[in-house]
Amino acid sequence: MAKNFAADVLICGAGASGLTLAIELARRGVSFRLIEKQREPFHGSRGKGIQPRTQEVLEDLGILDRLVAAGGVYPPMRLYRDDGSYVERDIADRSDPTPAEPYHIPLMVPQVLTERIMRERLAELGHAVEFGCELVGFGQQGDGVLACLTGPHGEESIRVRYLVGADGGRSFVRHALGVDFPGKTLGARAVVADVSLAGLSRGAWHQFNDGDMERLVAICPLAGTDLFQLQAPVPHEGEIDVSAEGLERMIAGRTGRHDIRVSSVSWASVYAMNARLADRYRVGRAFLVGDAAHIHPPTGGQGLNTSVQDAYNLGWKLAAVLRGADEALLDTYEQERRPVAAAMLGLATRLLDEQRQGQMRRGREVRQLDIGYPDSPLSRHLAERNGTPRAGDRAPDAPIRGAAGQPSRLFELYKGPHCTLLVHEGAHHAIRPRPGLRIHRVGPESEIVDAWGHFRNAYGLEEGECVLIRPDGYIGAYAILDGEHVASLERYLEHIGLVPFPGEPA
Repeated sequence: MAKNFAADVLICGAGASGLTLAIELARRGVSFRLIEKQREPFHGSRGKGIQPRTQEVLEDLGILDRLVAAGGVYPPMRLYRDDGSYVERDIADRSDPTPAEPYHIPLMVPQVLTERIMRERLAELGHAVEFGCELVGFGQQGDGVLACLTGPHGEESIRVRYLVGADGGRSFVRHALGVDFPGKTLGARAVVADVSLAGLSRGAWHQFNDGDMERLVAICPLAGTDLFQLQAPVPHEGEIDVSAEGLERMIAGRTGRHDIRVSSVSWASVYAMNARLADRYRVGRAFLVGDAAHIHPPTGGQGLNTSVQDAYNLGWKLAAVLRGADEALLDTYEQERRPVAAAMLGLATRLLDEQRQGQMRRGREVRQLDIGYPDSPLSRHLAERNGTPRAGDRAPDAPIRGAAGQPSRLFELYKGPHCTLLVHEGAHHAIRPRPGLRIHRVGPESEIVDAWGHFRNAYGLEEGECVLIRPDGYIGAYAILDGEHVASLERYLEHIGLVPFPGEPA
């Protein structure tokens, strides 16, 4: 980093997306500052669902087991009839884990706990959030951004190479960049509140008046806490009483039950549902991630997950460019992530319509395991390939065994900030070693043994073929390690900043 830069990256906003990006940069040795204008951490449950694909991301970041221990799985949905009887069903289609997809059901972890665990991970990496520090102005100047901050110690101006707006739906960064945020209000307003209450079991997600958007109320026990989350549509206009007494009256009025007693409210919010998508994710050296780039109704539990994956995608690319990769690599952030957000907005809006009809059902699409980047410039077939998966697809997991006899998984090989090249037998020495790339040979006499056939089933490689796995767990390229294919793969690696040491023999 040049001496006249205070940091490589300034991250504005310390929610889930800002924290994910900070962890990604920290473990790559990139200098940054993570600022948050609020004086203390967010303490509500808002984004409580963690989908299977995000669980894979959080495993890579080193915090999945902590999150599982802090939270739990969703209880069944208990749908009450007018006569007080009820039926129960799972909130989503259930399926068993497979070797390729080890996580298969959503976790429930209140956002306050998720962000706390992320901050703890960030502290382990030697960094912390600067609370009470606000970005009040910035301008782009050639090879950097001049940012004006105000905080506990007064005003300061700093120069950074890149600015990332992770500052939510009312993003100051987005407004200052002049990026349009088109979309629509969805004709729904709702209250969400974390409450202490008595009168309902913690073994179910209680839902009354399903499909009646004037009387619907859902009350879910929050895993990892002694609280419940209350959700309910409310009138489009007027003040909503979110005190304990006011919410208790709402519950009684909609359910006819006076045995449900609210004793306190930990956090509450009244909001209008919107679906909006930023026209651009990048303007020069400034980027938008998370809710700064897209906002959506909460149906389907897609928002926090999409935001975390935005940051996961951007983090390794920023680090690569700062290490010397082609600047054009940063353009692939918008090219890959904006279509994903557009699809997520469509899904969440459809599920909201289904909820209005009392017919909402969450299928495989909410798990985000099928998200991919097949049209990305980074997805390349450097040799003819007819099978699946394809370049741009999520890289499957598979149980394997090391040559020393110990069982492991492909995800263990992928874990960390590096790219991974898997060579199915063949001459893996054709690719020169380099920082940021780990090369593993898979085969009967190799370092990795496909003892149960799951690697073959997952990737379908022929002898001498190889597959490159990006740092974010997507397939970057397929190639054959001979002649022109080796040269093509070398050029691909150099494009993403993976260059051999000077003098390393070819």
